[in-house]
Amino acid sequence: MSDLAFDHAPVGLAVLENRVIKRCNQQFALTFGDAPAAYMDVPIAELYPSREDYHRVGELLQQDEGAKSGLYHDERIMRRRSGELFWCRVRGRSISPDAPFRSGIWSFADISEDRPVVSLTPPEREVAILTCKGLSAKEIGLKLDLSYRTIETHRAHLLQKFNARKLPELVAKLTGMPL
Repeated sequence: MSDLAFDHAPVGLAVLENRVIKRCNQQFALTFGDAPAAYMDVPIAELYPSREDYHRVGELLQQDEGAKSGLYHDERIMRRRSGELFWCRVRGRSISPDAPFRSGIWSFADISEDRPVVSLTPPEREVAILTCKGLSAKEIGLKLDLSYRTIETHRAHLLQKFNARKLPELVAKLTGMPL
């Protein structure tokens, strides 16, 4: 019965070991393109927009306070097998919180209908994610080891790219909240 629930869950599920897909369900394969068997032993890095994004998210996961308890969640841009980029809500539970990448179960939900993909630089993407988590420009600067002014410059670019007048409007657009 547990295989039935896993295989037919309405959200993409994957079992990862050391950031390599060991098993995934039908919705995961549908979301990313291809069949579940095509993802066996595939590094999850192949589904990120770039190697830099893969490494950056990995570093963030290891620093995240929630991840230390075995839980992690964020929203990020991922890449389908076709190369198309899309927004994805990612949630994970590590079976080994002391080594979060060793083994875990992850869910992947396509949220691109609520949030269009806008071309962002990796620093803009990181500032956008941390802004949505409620961090101030100073807090983001400390976390990313960048100056407050650099963070404000990235936020100004985000405002322009998302056609937002103020920070709350930007956050609403980034999180898919109705305006």
